[in-house]
Amino acid sequence: MTDAIVVGAGPTGLMLAAELRLRGVGVVVVEEAAEPTGFVRALGLHVRSIEILDQRGLLERFLDEGTKYPLGGFFAAISAPAPTELDTAHGYVLGIPQTTTERLLTERARELDVDLRRGCGLVGLAQDSDGVTAELADGSELRGRFLVGCDGGRSTVRKLCGIGFPGEPSRADTLLAEVKATASPEEMAAVTAEVRETQKRFGIGPLDDGWCRVVVPAAGVATAPPGLDELRSRLVAVAGSDFGVHSPRRLARFGDATRQAERYRSGRVLLAGDAAHVHPPVGGQGLNLGLQDAFNLGWKLAAELAGWAPDDLLDTYQDERHPVAADVLDNTRAQMQLMATDPGSRAVRRLVAELMEFDVVARHLTEKIIATEVRYDLGDENPLVGKRMRDLTLRGGRLYERMHAGRGLLLDQTGGLSVEGWEDRVDHVVDVAEELDSPAVLLRPDGHVAWAGDDRGELAERLERWFGK
Repeated sequence: MTDAIVVGAGPTGLMLAAELRLRGVGVVVVEEAAEPTGFVRALGLHVRSIEILDQRGLLERFLDEGTKYPLGGFFAAISAPAPTELDTAHGYVLGIPQTTTERLLTERARELDVDLRRGCGLVGLAQDSDGVTAELADGSELRGRFLVGCDGGRSTVRKLCGIGFPGEPSRADTLLAEVKATASPEEMAAVTAEVRETQKRFGIGPLDDGWCRVVVPAAGVATAPPGLDELRSRLVAVAGSDFGVHSPRRLARFGDATRQAERYRSGRVLLAGDAAHVHPPVGGQGLNLGLQDAFNLGWKLAAELAGWAPDDLLDTYQDERHPVAADVLDNTRAQMQLMATDPGSRAVRRLVAELMEFDVVARHLTEKIIATEVRYDLGDENPLVGKRMRDLTLRGGRLYERMHAGRGLLLDQTGGLSVEGWEDRVDHVVDVAEELDSPAVLLRPDGHVAWAGDDRGELAERLERWFGK
């Protein structure tokens, strides 16, 4: 029996597997696809995901293969001045194709000896008080103490567990394609600029080696895969030209369905990423939301498997992440409405654009996208508690450099505190950060503040609350 079975080798599953292996958990990842997809769906990483990578010492390898872009106001594709005073040391968007993100996360998983099995789909599962039995498509079985479904919006795991997935079906499909085209890059850029004055769901531009990426609204909602003729007709209808597109290597349609799992846990089975929530892709939040789910769940599940987790620690995964996803669903609903082309929606869009000229509004809406505003309700009125801690400059280096091992961390500016009894789970760093207006902070392995102050009794209570006895 392995400790954990992760179903799905997308970014969420790979991040989760790495977080578990970092803590010595035995992990088997099963993935239906025999090879990684070559289709670029997501195009970048937002601030919170960049911080996560930095906290685990992975950021440099992503920076080497990505491109930094200024972090301007981009809610619903509304151009606005970059907000000031964002609470991060990473004030940029990292442009990096999903295919590259998956490759780098796969390399990380391999470095940590994750057992990754491709061409190995899940077709059934059964659980009991000791574990979960996964039935695979080849007729074999795999036994684990826990199983996590990271297998996308059509999650087999979610369906097998009978977990409801309420919400709204797709009302507006979009075609996504990678094709060759006879039109020049200059023509594509000029037409895109003109069309996007009114239709924000359109774009065509070069990738590499003569390939182009096309995004264009579909005529309606459908389930059948699109063909080249449909793509051409939609380009003519929306942009007045089919740009001479031909030789498609990938064609897909995606909708704006908005759904969220009723619960993220069923006994020894949990859900993360798109298996737990789907929403329109506006703002590029889907992949990032899944990475952040995995970062929250990984240390908690590892603690449960190690035997030191407080009784309700694993349940805090849903308590904390379900509201975050619900907020993302709401902001994508709002963005889709703002991107509609009817007169009422365009009027509201103009009003929101005016409001985003105010820095406080631009910052508020931008922080929803980049997830730096997320604060978990940990039952403490201290404004720091529940927030994720930004990277701080210490006299002895950077805070995030001290978090690569994925343990808890007490940043003690007084030098008079202690983590005695929890040394195997929490690092004690005596150092000073001029940006930190608190004598000390206790950070969970995901970087969120569990306690702040200088009261030794309160510190001991919080250590026990989050790191067991």
